Parts: sequence; structure tokens; C-alpha cells
Amino acid sequence: MSIYQQFCREQYDAQGNLNAFCLQYPDNYNFGYDVVDAIADKTPQKIALVWCNTRGDEQIFNFGDLRRLSNQAANALKARGVKKGDAVLVMLKRHFEYWFVAVALHKLGAVMAPVTHMLTGDDISYRCRAGKIKTVVCTCEDDVPSRFLRVKAESGIENIWTIRQSIPGCLNLTEEMKTCSWYLPRVETLASEPILAYFTSGTTGYPKGVIHSHSYTLAHIVTAKYWQRAAEDGLHFTVAETGWGKASWGKIYGQWLVGSAVMVFDFDNFDSRQLMGVINRYKVTTFCAPPTIYRYLVKTGLVEMPSLRHVSTAGEPLNPEVFSQFLDATGLFIMEGYGQTETTPLLANLDRMPAKAGSMGKPTPLYRVALQNADGTSAADGEPGEIVVLPDENGNTPPGIFLGYIDNDALYQYAWRGGVYHTGDTAWRDEDGYYWFNGRSDDIIKTGGYRVGPFEIESVLTAHPAVLECSVVGIPDSLRGQAIKAFVVLAPEYKPSKELKKELKKFCNARISNYKWIRFIDFVSEMPKTISGKIKKRDLREWEAINEAE
Repeated sequence: MSIYQQFCREQYDAQGNLNAFCLQYPDNYNFGYDVVDAIADKTPQKIALVWCNTRGDEQIFNFGDLRRLSNQAANALKARGVKKGDAVLVMLKRHFEYWFVAVALHKLGAVMAPVTHMLTGDDISYRCRAGKIKTVVCTCEDDVPSRFLRVKAESGIENIWTIRQSIPGCLNLTEEMKTCSWYLPRVETLASEPILAYFTSGTTGYPKGVIHSHSYTLAHIVTAKYWQRAAEDGLHFTVAETGWGKASWGKIYGQWLVGSAVMVFDFDNFDSRQLMGVINRYKVTTFCAPPTIYRYLVKTGLVEMPSLRHVSTAGEPLNPEVFSQFLDATGLFIMEGYGQTETTPLLANLDRMPAKAGSMGKPTPLYRVALQNADGTSAADGEPGEIVVLPDENGNTPPGIFLGYIDNDALYQYAWRGGVYHTGDTAWRDEDGYYWFNGRSDDIIKTGGYRVGPFEIESVLTAHPAVLECSVVGIPDSLRGQAIKAFVVLAPEYKPSKELKKELKKFCNARISNYKWIRFIDFVSEMPKTISGKIKKRDLREWEAINEAE
């Protein structure tokens, strides 16, 4: 029996469809003790983590290993002053050490702040100051320790821990763990207390620090079981690096709760052939990746992956053309989901639901999701509205929704204005209750009296073989208010030309309503992106304004 059944109640109808779901957990719930150690007590040899890298190295850890290693790591950190409530910044890429460091910090009651290794010194300094971070655990690769050392004084950092290698000015966690006890007395924590702090990669302003509680880990039962369909004794592979919130969705909590091991491929440069090789070599059963990965897999040519039973995607909308091509090649539906750093999945194509290409699916079991107009009224089927989350039937914030923003209660209150959580994303709902992404509220194009979401146009344009990546924005137009312009990154075998611009416009405009027609196209070598890989439409609009001024 998977351990998740201790923490939730499920009810199914006669056809086997889920019709009720709720979480039940003790006030002092802690993922480290009540999940990792509990599994280790019953089945210490059960596989938890399968790790490999591009050099051919391999490590396999069972839950007995994780209990021992997390306790040793916790004791090493504790001896140097880390205690309950302390914020600890973790930059460990896809190294296997991340998993026992994360569990160690959870056991200590510390607040883990995972970040990507791509951060600059200024990025690091801002996050450490904003999060009041005194302790750092980091990789030795990519000159990372020197970045921390350069900003140590200005950032308030006291201890920098590295793994594997000893670096002057840093503590070596790998070495100090060797002399630490395997035993760790339980540190009492509450399910409502902070466990994680993620810094969002917004397209404007400084990143916001998003705080989650211990109960957040349990909310990911829905993520793993009903959306990703991770299962007992399966092997789940989510591609995300550990610095992103998607790692919490797919690389640790929900998967272990439902009894699945986690597959980790430690790489720097994406290679679709390597990735498919890992899936086949280790017989991965469930897989989750952003749409960009699926686009590359389709364009470079899919190989047979017989062990895969289910695939899913999130992070940005999935183009229906990629959905169709992947289905044709593999027989698998890419089940899309939607959520934010502030939440677990809010919408998803769930188990037993017929998939609809391009749809984000329906509300997940934990949440009451609705679409609202600007005045707070409900949007009708077929009409765009903002995706909002209502409190549960007792008026409480459901598990998995963030506790707040670091030192910014005003922003938190604004996000919850009118008694609902505002996502800032817009969608429309069809007659079957499926939600379809429309765009960010601030990315909506207003042209000729119409409101146009960029995603529909981008989906059509991406179906052309010349288009590797594209982004659609509104630009000033004296006649229409805004005209629709596409920025396009071409596939390697295509070259920019006036003829190709005409071809792309003709291809796209023949497939969409005339008020959504692309009026202008620019070819670019790459898109401006946040460090999490999301296209910064604001930068594209600013480029356009500068070019017009010149």
C-alpha cells in the first residue's frame, strides 16, 4: 500500500471515476519523517532515486539510504548552526545530493530556497538579502562557489557549503557528513509552517519570494497520481532542474508518496537522443517535460520508447500540432496541466479524462477553479476570463496554495482581492468543462475592437515546419489600436527571406479568423527569456518600440 493513502480520502463512482478527494494529515506533519523515514521503516530497500549523468556515472538510492544520508546531512548542517525557521539557499542543479539535502532541511524545519545555477552574482545577492539567507549549499560546477564568495559580505551569507570538492572559503558537506551520526532526533514542525521559498522569474520587476507550507508536499499527491499517473514501483522522469518549482511537482514529493521512484538525468546541454536513450535504458514508465522538449523530440525524430505508459506537460501552453505528431508517433496523449509557482496543478487532463489537444483540462480535485470577468462576475462558457481559485467550502485556503510572498503582504492581499486567488492568466471554458489558455492578462492584444490571446496564433504558426519557436505580441497601430506581429526563430534548415515571411503569413492567416491575422513578421536568432525559459513578451514590445523610434 502506498503511503499516500494515510493522508487522503478518495471516493469513486461505479465506473471508477474519482468524485471526491480530500487531504487529512496531523498538525505536526513533516515530509522527511512521515514519508521518507516511514517508507524506510517498512521497506528500506525500496528504490527511491535512480540517477545518471552524461559521463555514464550512475547512482541508485533506496529509502534506507535516503534516511541515513539525510540524517547525516541534517546533523552536519545543525552542527554549523542551521535550525528550525532558517532559510537555506540550495543550488544543486540535478546532482543526487539535492534529494538528501532537501529531506535534511525539511527534517530540521528549515526553509529551503531552491535556485538555478544560472543566477548571476547580483541575482544571488538579491535573493539572499530578500530571503534573509545565511546558509548556502551549492554545486562546485560552473564556477558557482566563486559567485557566492564574491557577494558573501554584501549578501549576509555566513556559511557556503559545497559538495564533493573542497573550495577555499567554503565548507565541504560531503566530507563533514562522513563523521556525522545516522541518528537524528525529530524536530517538531507544523503542517502549516514554511518549508519552501521559490523566487518566481517574472517578466517585470524583481522576482517574488513565494512561501509554501509542509502541507504543500501532500497536495502533490494529485500531481503525481491523477495527472502524471506515477504509480507504485514505477519510475517517473520529470526533466526540470531542481532550481525550479517544477522539480517539486515532478521529482520528489508526490512521486514518493504514491510509491514511484524518481529518475534523474544530470545534464547541462539538452540532447533529445540522449534523453530518449535514458528513458529506454532505465525503462522509465511516466514522463513529464515542458512543451519545448516535446517540440524538439518531434522535430529531431522520435524513437520507440516501449516502457512509457503516460506522458504529461506544463510550464507553457502545448501547441496542438505537437500533441498530434507525438500521438501519431507513440500512441500516447500528452496530458497538459496548468499551475503556478504559487500553487500545485490547478487544471489538468486527469486520469480517465479524454484528452483534448491544446486544452489545459479541468479543475484538479483539490481546487474550486472559476473564470471571472474584470468586474468579478463569472465568465460564460466560450468567453475569456481570468482563472481564479475560490476558497474551499468552509472558506479556507486549500492545501497547496502558497502562504504568502516574502516581505510583501500587500502583494499577497492583492492576489487574494475579492476573496479569490487571482492567477493573472486568462482562459475560456468549452461546453464540456475543459479550459483553454488565452494568455496573460497583460499580454492580451486589443485589435480592431477585439481581444485576442496570442497563444492561438502561436499554435497555428508553430505548425509550419520552418518555425522552431515564435511569439506573438500587439504593436501600436493607428487604425486598429494594435496590430498583430510575430517574432520567429527559424528551424536550422531555413533562412530568412521576404518570400518566407509571405509564406508564413499566408499559412497562418488562412487558418484563423481575419481579426486575428498576423500583419508583421520579424525573424530573430533567439527569443528574450526569463531564466526559467519563458519568453519575455514585454522585451519584444520594447524592441519594436525602439526600432520604430529609429
